[in-house]
Amino acid sequence: MIAGMPALTHKQQQDAVERIQELMSEGMSSGQAIALVAADIRQNHQGDTVVMMFDEDDDEFNDSDEEHHFDDGEEEEEQ
Repeated sequence: MIAGMPALTHKQQQDAVERIQELMSEGMSSGQAIALVAADIRQNHQGDTVVMMFDEDDDEFNDSDEEHHFDDGEEEEEQ
């Protein structure tokens, strides 16, 4: 799935985290708090967006059997 996500500054991200924590301290579930804050950000955001791709075919059951590698673009040193 590809979605346009609001591009947030570090301060905006921190404010969102604090708002989520505040809602949770008032008894709201984490999922509800995240959904509420995300909806508010989407509705009121005036800045740029970032295109995000989510892999919906991710197989969580086999993750422990697979090796995961990160390619930083540098060649590995021979030992």
